[in-house]
Amino acid sequence: MSSTTHPTPPLPGQGPGQKRRDFLTLVAGAGAAIGVGAITWPFIDSMEPAADTLAAGEPLDVDISKLAPGQQIVVVWRGKPIFIVNRSPEALKTLQDKSLLDVLSDPNSSVRQQPAYAENWHRSATPEIAVIVGVCTHLGCVPIYLPNPNATDPAPNWPGGYFCPCHGSKYDLAGRVYAGVPAPYNLPVPPYHMVNDKTVRIGENPPGQNFDLSSIVQI
Repeated sequence: MSSTTHPTPPLPGQGPGQKRRDFLTLVAGAGAAIGVGAITWPFIDSMEPAADTLAAGEPLDVDISKLAPGQQIVVVWRGKPIFIVNRSPEALKTLQDKSLLDVLSDPNSSVRQQPAYAENWHRSATPEIAVIVGVCTHLGCVPIYLPNPNATDPAPNWPGGYFCPCHGSKYDLAGRVYAGVPAPYNLPVPPYHMVNDKTVRIGENPPGQNFDLSSIVQI
């Protein structure tokens, strides 16, 4: 299945199945605490796309041509929310800051929670575009996107990242988990590649790479 995401409401005349897909395609702007909130995964899962579509497991094409630095969009692939973020140059610099690395549980992505091509400091195929499975590795809640640096909530001098309101787990903008929180592992990175600078294809590895999401330690 090939699809794109747009920050517009469903068009008149769409059937119930299409409205359900559109509801799950969430668009978040920069500079706000955007996300799907403290919604447990079973609730999201109850509204997933049609079973035959999920069973096919086909790649999903996502148009990121209008995704500005600092913005996130959320799409659904195989019934899971996928966060796609255009990280700003400032955010990329922060990801390499020693003060951040010192408070992360797995800053070097040693645990297999990502494909080999994302085992790097930015945990992605290209530094600017992050593609992350938005399921907290504690109990499966959907973390909130909190991109604003220097905020005091959820932590003093917050560098930007993700916060799970269910039990307080925190992740940076590469999906790396903080030490001392309930979540044990970094957020997963799905198989994907950049078709071009305007399109991300989720569910398909880059040429010559072989990775399946089922091979990671925990989803």
